[in-house]
Amino acid sequence: MLSVGDDAPTFELRDQHGETVALDDDGTAVVYFYPRADTPGCTTEACGFRDSWDAFEDRGVPVYGVSDDPVEDLAAFAEKYDLPFTLLSDPDGAVASQYDSYGEKNMFGNTFDGTFRNTFVVRDGEVVAVFEGVSPEGHADEVLAELE
Repeated sequence: MLSVGDDAPTFELRDQHGETVALDDDGTAVVYFYPRADTPGCTTEACGFRDSWDAFEDRGVPVYGVSDDPVEDLAAFAEKYDLPFTLLSDPDGAVASQYDSYGEKNMFGNTFDGTFRNTFVVRDGEVVAVFEGVSPEGHADEVLAELE
């Protein structure tokens, strides 16, 4: 798992509009990884960020939600729940892997590769906060408290 003080991997991924979005080394950003668009936990987490969006925007902090969903699924998810922030498609889990947020999972006796629910606050290319295995409910508020 990446730790506070580690260099944050930069990336370029396609967003819910099919546009390429890059995380660079300037400023502060929230990068949160989630397993699957439009599932109960992921919807709760995304709607928490949506409901707190003004506070993130007031701080000038972009939020990037990253999953291995295809762009089309991200577009439908963003539209359905009126999500104002950027959702990014990481179809092969390459970026999530760089953030130690992708790997083997077990559910209902089945083993598969997938995205782990982790969040990172990045400032000027450095990881400044790590939330591992987060609970979706109230997570956006937890991240905002860290930004204070």
